[in-house]
Amino acid sequence: MTNTYLTVTALTRYIKRKIDTDRHLRDVWLKGEISNFKHHSRGHMYFTIKDDTTRINCVMFAGQNQSLTFLPENGLNVLIRGEVSVFESYGQYQLYVKHMVPDGLGALHLAFEQLKERLNKRGYFSDDHKQPLPPYPKHIGIITSPTGAAIRDILTTLKRRYPIVSTTVYPVLVQGKAAAESIAAALRQANEQNICDVLIVGRGGGSIEELWSFNEANVAEAIFESKIPVISAVGHETDVTISDFVADVRAPTPTAAAEMAVPSGNELHSKLNAYQRQFTQFVQMRLADERDRLKRYKRSYALRYPEQLAIQKEQELDKMTERLDRSVSFLFQHKKERLHYASSRLLMQHPDRYIRAYKKELQHIQNRNQTAFTYILSKKTVELDSMLEKLLLLNPLEIMKRGYAIPYNETGAIIRTIDGMRKGASVSVQLSDGRLNCRVESVEEESL
Repeated sequence: MTNTYLTVTALTRYIKRKIDTDRHLRDVWLKGEISNFKHHSRGHMYFTIKDDTTRINCVMFAGQNQSLTFLPENGLNVLIRGEVSVFESYGQYQLYVKHMVPDGLGALHLAFEQLKERLNKRGYFSDDHKQPLPPYPKHIGIITSPTGAAIRDILTTLKRRYPIVSTTVYPVLVQGKAAAESIAAALRQANEQNICDVLIVGRGGGSIEELWSFNEANVAEAIFESKIPVISAVGHETDVTISDFVADVRAPTPTAAAEMAVPSGNELHSKLNAYQRQFTQFVQMRLADERDRLKRYKRSYALRYPEQLAIQKEQELDKMTERLDRSVSFLFQHKKERLHYASSRLLMQHPDRYIRAYKKELQHIQNRNQTAFTYILSKKTVELDSMLEKLLLLNPLEIMKRGYAIPYNETGAIIRTIDGMRKGASVSVQLSDGRLNCRVESVEEESL
């Protein structure tokens, strides 16, 4: 009976085979709203597609979602293409997404806004990263299609405005799937060669689809990392691309980019002519001033009467020599007096005087100390003799020499009274010249 029951695994695998072999479920086109979106750390995307009444779980693995031009989010209506299968571990069917585009808003517009926001958060549009254009570039690199109208407009404008500048054209694709990588590679190549002062990146006008290569992340990154200032010149004035935000300078058209890249030759000629006129006027004014100075010199007394001036200068020289001699003599005498005064002070402050004085003072102190020491020693000697006499008078041995003795009991204590003494007790008597060991024959108490 139990053999008729299936396991959950067997039933799930049977359903999975049925669904996997259904050709209608191998290529499903679906539209709906994204909810419960989760982008896993391994790159896989998990979300739910729902309409007004029903929902289905969806999975888009990292290998498929890397080609997305937008970032899915909750509430976004999308168009999906994929296949239906069963996830055995949970026994639920789900849609494995292979392709997905936004519905309603437009995939390109949504991708543009999302990439713009992402790059802005990374600081790609910050003014702190913008590089100034050199005022007088020597070499300009042009990254565009070699056959489009943009290259002709740029080269014509550069030749008209600043014919001395050198140019290098980096031919690239400006539309199509390979265009973005072609533009990014040209930017990297120009930076590696490092021969250009400015890079112009752009193309002529077109639809958003045709300009889309300038909205790709790899192009934005190549512009951001460029060490050479970049001018973005994409489309017409109303066209706006991600490259415009990242570039150091945005030009409304390719022609305007060329005008921004180089100064006007006519303006430079006008400035040069103005400088030349100013310099000529300055030289003429300086010559006129020098001519006036020369005339004044010619009319001067020194040039008209040189002998009289020489005689006068000779007399002035004699007077100045006399003044110099007097000044030297006075200075010499003054320095001599100061030297004598300094020598006298030095002799007064000579160390020998202080040494002799300190020696006398030291001898005086030594004499005083010797006198005080002798006095104190004599006084202490007298005091010591007095104390020795007192100690001799109090010495028990001296007293015993006069006929006194000290008795001790069996424990070695001095016997002061008959209390505690009994007949037959041992007694030790200390005399001045020895000790007697005795035994008590009797104890008699005397009344006082």
